[in-house]
Amino acid sequence: MPDLKVIEGAYLRDILDQPSALRNTLMNLKPTRDLNRLAGELNRGRLQRIVLTGMGSSFHVLHPLNLALIAAGFTAILVETSELIHYQTSWFDAKTLVVAVSQSGESVEMVKLLAMNRRRCPIIAVTNSRRSRLAAGANATVLTRAGKEFSVSCKTYLTALLALEWLGDALCEKNLPRTRQELAETPAAVGRYLIDWREHVRAMAGPLKNIRHLFLVGRGASLAAVGTGALIIKESAHFPAEGMSSAAFRHGPFEMLSRQTFVLVFAGDPKTKQLNHRLGQHIRQKDGHAEIVGGTGSNPAYRLPAVPISLLPILEILPVQMITLALAACRGREAGRFERASKVTTME
Repeated sequence: MPDLKVIEGAYLRDILDQPSALRNTLMNLKPTRDLNRLAGELNRGRLQRIVLTGMGSSFHVLHPLNLALIAAGFTAILVETSELIHYQTSWFDAKTLVVAVSQSGESVEMVKLLAMNRRRCPIIAVTNSRRSRLAAGANATVLTRAGKEFSVSCKTYLTALLALEWLGDALCEKNLPRTRQELAETPAAVGRYLIDWREHVRAMAGPLKNIRHLFLVGRGASLAAVGTGALIIKESAHFPAEGMSSAAFRHGPFEMLSRQTFVLVFAGDPKTKQLNHRLGQHIRQKDGHAEIVGGTGSNPAYRLPAVPISLLPILEILPVQMITLALAACRGREAGRFERASKVTTME
């Protein structure tokens, strides 16, 4: 078994601090006059579309909100900020509401978005930094309270998911006290999973030790964990990983299955859970290694605590965080320590 001391650094401390960060964020989520005004304009039809934008994990985190807004009858468009500022500038008008997510609020794309928009359309910022340029330039701000983060997005990702779940209900003019009551289950559920982090990492290390190809697949809201998971595995453990929809995996990558292929399948919500489980079975039949992330299953490292379905995306990233630790431990390196990248991307 790998020596876990090598991974016991600042990144791990951030992971274990996630329940506290979630509690801090939830405690401070309050509707403001500006946010209520924008929600009213959206529901009265004065704002006709919602553009959801971010980069990296701040982009992937928007998948659940995108689906929730579409289900509520709104026209929602999910686009990376780098594409928005160069190829979709026609959406900067008075009929568009932009929800912009950036942990730092200082990334180069967000700064350019503010300059290009010139207040033509209202912006709701979701950020971990009250003093950022994004917060200063937005019409309304939803703050996460993750605190300082060492490198790889973990606390900031979970708190953004929680804040966006609350924001979605605020924009849909739902019962926010009821939303807060449901969200209050999240910190304890995350804590229940993380208390056994050593056992989870050890259980994962064996199957991961000799793999060459790692895929993460899912559908619907699980695409948040799929995209962010592949990103943080590369950042944390310097191991190549690819995220895609479960359906897309059958269209080509299925041919790569072997005993050196590991596929993490997110069971997801009831609508497509059977399809995802069937994919996992087929992967095993073709000599690939598949694990299912969900509320059932024999392996505790991939089994999530029971929560309302709307909160599932917040918990789904936890086994991926354990994978980053296991891969790093197997290779004898500290997980999450940047050697080339930086916490804030300031160059396009």
